[in-house]
Amino acid sequence: MITSKRPVWLLRIIMAVVSISCVVIFVPWLAACAYLAPLPDTVQQQVDDVIHYDLDGIVVYVDIKGQAPQFYAAGWKNRENKVPADPHALFKIGSISKLYIAAATAKLVRKHKLSLDDTLTKHLPELAGRIENANKITLKMLLQHRSGIPDWIDDPEFPWTTSLKDVNEYLELVLDEPAEFEPDSRYDYSNTNYLLIGRILDKTLGYAHQDYIHSEILAPLQLSHTFAVLSEVDLSKVSSGYYRDYDGDVKMLDIVVPGGSMVATAQDTGLFLRALNDGTLFDDAEQGIYSSIYVYEHTGLWPGYSSIARYHKDIDAVVIQFVNTSGGNSWMVSEIVYDRIVEILHKQ
Repeated sequence: MITSKRPVWLLRIIMAVVSISCVVIFVPWLAACAYLAPLPDTVQQQVDDVIHYDLDGIVVYVDIKGQAPQFYAAGWKNRENKVPADPHALFKIGSISKLYIAAATAKLVRKHKLSLDDTLTKHLPELAGRIENANKITLKMLLQHRSGIPDWIDDPEFPWTTSLKDVNEYLELVLDEPAEFEPDSRYDYSNTNYLLIGRILDKTLGYAHQDYIHSEILAPLQLSHTFAVLSEVDLSKVSSGYYRDYDGDVKMLDIVVPGGSMVATAQDTGLFLRALNDGTLFDDAEQGIYSSIYVYEHTGLWPGYSSIARYHKDIDAVVIQFVNTSGGNSWMVSEIVYDRIVEILHKQ
């Protein structure tokens, strides 16, 4: 056990031995090495350590109330060209996108454009007979992942190595499939829920829900580095992404499905999360609606990208972590690194 009585030089030797040992041990042990390594004194030291744990690059944004935001990065933005990780690079944020859709839905419910009790068939009658229990599934069940609708991501025919350009192609993967469970009988995360919410919002608004998100959420918060889909972005500003067991950059894969399509910087994501949690995004009625339908933090995972966005009330801090690696044990390592960063912040 390491104690404060041991000299600094000895602690440094121990840390070096642990780090070097982890590099040569089989990859499944890397998560254990990341977890057991002595906790560094600073966030930057922890971020720098990720190169020992088979992560290509990492970006961390820390916003502690009353302090200037801090940016950290290590590894590569593009490993082929040896471009260092950029804390201001754009990332595919995956399912963190669901927070924006849930927030937009809360605003429309507040304006009486939608009701949480509306059924799926009320807004999308063409799905009657194509999605089991469509006449029983409510908007609230979709928002809370309590619909029982299968997740398109679980379909063995989903083409991970190509970009589907039409949202209907995602939906086709679950149509006419049996329900996972009776509506509202339990929770089971399904990306299909937010695909359908996106379609409901489009139909209700009469235009793309991402345009509504831009006008009602992004613009008021001055989030100019958040985009609906990859095709809106200058690709040179997007961090490369790497998937284990695949040779090469997967940045070009464009995920267009609602609830997983958005691209943003860590800072923009952090500013949104702060506004979501401190009440500046909503009026009181909207805040109450949102609290009844969805969570205030999220993770995101796409081929090549692993993201964590959380608010820590006890230290009034928003911590965003983007890693441009997925597959293998990378997600486990990413979560361990994130938890250690938060632990360092608690000690400061």
